Amino acid sequence: MVSAGLELDFSLPLFTEPLVKTLLLTGAAAPQDRIRAAEKAGVEVVIAGDGPGVEPARAVRELGERGLRRLLTEGGPRLLGQFIAAGVLDELCLTTSPTLTSGYAQRIAGGPALAVPERFALASLLEEEGFLFARYRRV
Repeated sequence: MVSAGLELDFSLPLFTEPLVKTLLLTGAAAPQDRIRAAEKAGVEVVIAGDGPGVEPARAVRELGERGLRRLLTEGGPRLLGQFIAAGVLDELCLTTSPTLTSGYAQRIAGGPALAVPERFALASLLEEEGFLFARYRRV
């Protein structure tokens, strides 16, 4: 889990009764009282940034040092944009729904534009009830 402010309910089963120990990635400037609350709940806090937030390349490195080399990152457009900008995203899973709508939603990734767009190639494509589940890998 990634959180800058650690405003989380550490009494939830995710923290107190996990099947495997919960890792919580944050920055060095995260509130110390929240870090202590997380550790008291049995969470392993991983400092992966010098400021309040997580630096994606450092997060990948910190988790790799713990033997965790296959990472699934789920978050909002800002977190995805940070991983793209850091150059540490090597695969993208994208689900397309057979639903049409309109509005002012942003892109799937938010953040600074890349000087050169990253190229990905389709690795697999599954379909179920009109939904498409695509997996792309960096070229």
